Amino acid sequence: MNVKDTEIKALLEKYKKFAVYGLSNDATKPSHYVPLYMREHGWQMVGTYPKKHDAGGFQIYSSLKEVPTEYRKFVDVFRSSDKIPDVVDEVLAVGGVEVLWLQLGISHPEAEAKAEKAGIKVVSNRCLIIEHKRFF
Repeated sequence: MNVKDTEIKALLEKYKKFAVYGLSNDATKPSHYVPLYMREHGWQMVGTYPKKHDAGGFQIYSSLKEVPTEYRKFVDVFRSSDKIPDVVDEVLAVGGVEVLWLQLGISHPEAEAKAEKAGIKVVSNRCLIIEHKRFF
């Protein structure tokens, strides 16, 4: 993680649109209720998920490359830590990502370093709900 704790609030203020990588249709999973919470507090997001669904009324894309550029600048990831190298490769391939946010419990130091080396701000092992409540 190359983002300092003191920079998190500024990131959330700057990026009001983001893509949720792995936005689930299961309302009991954080990958569903975290985006709902953030939307209720003024953020706009779209999701990626391998199977099309319309849970929560979110626009869902099958891959990151289909996500409109303005949503792709900030990517909030809900994938297991072992999948993060593939996520980083996809992020680097599509381009335009400025912030890679790995949700609570998710980290992969080598993949994070690769993203950081490419100029991406990386936040790992942090929950958007917790951070939002802390700063707003």
